[in-house]
This record gives sequence, C-alpha cells and structure tokens, in this order.
Amino acid sequence: MAGLLDAMQGFAVIGIVIAVGYVAARMRVGGSQAQMVLNRMSFFVATPCLIFSILSRERLTTLLHPSIVVAFVAALTVGALFLLCNRLWFHLRAPDAAIGALGALYLNSNNIGLPVATYILGNPALVVPIVMMQWLIFMPAGLAALDATTRGTVSVRAMVLQPLRQPILIGSVLGVIVSAINARVGFDVVPAFVRDPIGMIGDAAVPMILMAFGMSLRGARPLGSRSGRAAALTVVALKNLVMPAVAFAMAYWAMGFRGPVLYACVVLAALPTGQNVYNYAASYNAGVAFSRDCILVSTIVSPLVIAGIALALG
Repeated sequence: MAGLLDAMQGFAVIGIVIAVGYVAARMRVGGSQAQMVLNRMSFFVATPCLIFSILSRERLTTLLHPSIVVAFVAALTVGALFLLCNRLWFHLRAPDAAIGALGALYLNSNNIGLPVATYILGNPALVVPIVMMQWLIFMPAGLAALDATTRGTVSVRAMVLQPLRQPILIGSVLGVIVSAINARVGFDVVPAFVRDPIGMIGDAAVPMILMAFGMSLRGARPLGSRSGRAAALTVVALKNLVMPAVAFAMAYWAMGFRGPVLYACVVLAALPTGQNVYNYAASYNAGVAFSRDCILVSTIVSPLVIAGIALALG
C-alpha cells in the first residue's frame, strides 16, 4: 500500500503540472508557438543539462546494471509480437507496420520516463540506460526499416549520424566521460561555478516537458479514424500490458531481481509509447495518425497500469 500511495503522490505531482500546461494552452498563454518552444528548449537545452548533471555524479555501474537486459528483451518481444499480429490480421503496409512495431517497443523515456523515475521511483538516473539503449540501438534500426520500406534503400550514413544529432545522447555521453574521470582522479573535476548553472538549467527540464505535454492534449481526439483502430489498440495493449508482464517474468525468474530493482524494471516497462515515434512517422509520411493514436492512448492508460504495478509490487 505504501508503494501505491507513493505512486499516486508522484502522479499527482505530474498530473498537476500537465494540467497547468493544458490550461495555459486553453488560455493561449505564450501564443500558438508555446508548446513548440517548451519542447525545443527542454529537448535541446534543459534535458541534456539534467542528464549530464545526473550521470556525471553517478557511478558507471548505473549504466552497466543488468536490468538493461530486461528492458531490451521486453522491447524486442513486443515489437516482434506486433509484427506477427500484423502479418496475421492487420496487413498494414510495411512502413506502417514498422511504425507499429516502434510504437509497441519504444518507451517515452524522456517526457514521461524522467518524471516517473524522479517522482515515483525516486531516482531519475534509472531511466538513462533505457534512453541510451533506444537511441543507440532501436532508433537506428527503426530508421533503417523506414528507409528500406519507403525508399527501397538503407542509408548507413543516416543511421550512424542520427544518434550524434541527439543532444540528450550527447549530454549522456559527456556525463559518462566526466563520471569516469571523477572516479579515476578521486574528486569532481567540474568546478562549482560551471556545475551549478548546468544544474539550474537541468532543474527546468521536467516542468517544461510536462507542461508541453499538457499543451499537446488540447483538442486531441484519439482513435478518431476507424482505419487502423484495431492495430492502434493492439499497440497500446502490447505497450502497456504485455511489455510490463514480459519485464516482470524476465526480471523475476530469469534475472532473479527482487524489491526496488524488480519494481523499477516493471514500472519503466509500463511507460507509454515515445513521442519520437510520431516524429519518425511524420518524417517518412507513414502511419502519422496511427502513431499519434498509439502515443495518446498509451499515455492515458499508462498511469492506471503503473498504479496497479505499485499496488502489486510497491
């Protein structure tokens, strides 16, 4: 019960900030570009600073924790299951099927994952290995699949360079480097007058992310189109129900995790579909409405699932 109460308090914090963003959008505070500005500021400035601040103070064992195996196996499982469902029932075009697989396996590790890890799990560093796994493995693989199914060719150059254009990944790598140097020399090599402003900027990341997400909910109508509705609901079921179940089975029986580590593995697996999937869909003009429905519905369902996980495991 204590875990459920902690989770509910965490969701209350997250929900209030999201609601502020929604009300601000309804009142047109900041104008029509407010959501875009908040998203870009958080993505390009605040979140990289936050990730750097966290990782530069963490031990490298945080990134090498075996729990990343759980996240990897659970993601691959649900992605493969969607492709199997599509082959048997939905028969979506190949690019749309690729978007569906990404929707099932790609976690919203930034917009929702960071707040959940911060306010529910109590440690924002828990989500960092998932961030790096997705950007170093799943994102290049997803882009390769979309290249192959829409253009008929695979751009190796785009696959290699795309992660290097991600500021959060750059902040992660720099944080790891500083952490390794700190461990080697035995003290923090970043002076306080540099670290403090980076930390101040990073502290703004989560509020900006949540308010921007709240703004995006204004006028949203999930599953408005009948075409692809069954496929979208299947993605949501795989993402919000099957993936946490696979993560639990893998963590509990295969890895032998118990207590907080088991809880964190299952909660993070229940995160909704990442908004990057919509960006990829729009870039390749493949499954745009389909990806938007998956993201929105899985985001609505995710808190209920995480509350159930907290009640069972917290």
